[in-house]
Amino acid sequence: MEILRTPEAAFAGIADYPFAPHYSDVTDAATGKGLRIHRIDEGPADAAPVLLLHGEPSWSYLYRKFVGPLTAAGHRVVAPDLVGFGKSDKPAARGDYTYERHVEWMSDWLTGLDLNNITLFCQDWGGLIGLRLVAAFPDRFARLVIANTGLPTGTGWSEGFDAWLNFSQRVEQFPVGFVVNGGTVRDLSPAEIAAYDAPFPDESYKEGARQFPTLVPVTPEHASVAENKAAWAVLEAFDKPVLTCFSDKDAVTAGGEKAIIDRIPGARGQAHTIIAGGGHFLQEDAAEQLAGIINTFIAA
Repeated sequence: MEILRTPEAAFAGIADYPFAPHYSDVTDAATGKGLRIHRIDEGPADAAPVLLLHGEPSWSYLYRKFVGPLTAAGHRVVAPDLVGFGKSDKPAARGDYTYERHVEWMSDWLTGLDLNNITLFCQDWGGLIGLRLVAAFPDRFARLVIANTGLPTGTGWSEGFDAWLNFSQRVEQFPVGFVVNGGTVRDLSPAEIAAYDAPFPDESYKEGARQFPTLVPVTPEHASVAENKAAWAVLEAFDKPVLTCFSDKDAVTAGGEKAIIDRIPGARGQAHTIIAGGGHFLQEDAAEQLAGIINTFIAA
């Protein structure tokens, strides 16, 4: 496994991201290679953590506007960059990225930090991986806030997903900042778009971003269908509080909250929210609202 590491200089000058870097190492079980995972880690070290998991093709920069309101409420905020994204290491070969490897890497990261009493906020692949973590370690999680994501088990193919898959595999140069901007309702500034491009100095760093769309288990033939079904069996017994915050302008995940509300006991009777004017990356469209929802949910 060849591993790339984005030079720190690539992140110089990014506005509104003043956070000191924190790093942890995990070992890939198949190769024995070490991988460095970056995270934002702000607020009191002894406070219960709010774990913010991003998706494809973003990084912890997506949560920059969450940190202030959450730490002001006394919470520890932990926002990692998934392997292949942000300041975390990036395997150079597409075949090195599998759904199960991502779950294993983040499981080792989670247990290595020994995070407990976690409030999880997850979106996009942050949910596909994060909900697997909940299923693997349910005792570590106190509550879940689930946004624009799901846990597919061989279904879910749609025209919108098909268009995204085709684009991601055929575009000659994968335009990360352009993709994130296209998934928001507001227009990102040139500086914000550049911040999303920053982790990827050239196309060789984007193999994880290229591979992720192919890994979503939306047909019975996909890998990880059985593993996700097993995870659902655990989630269907999860009775701690679960809140959904899906947005009204995301065609890819529209209606996805229904399965969560219907199948996870902790979601019943909660004040589920539809984020008005939110795109797929609703963190960019409604950061203040979402941070307030998380704070209120924890306080309740």
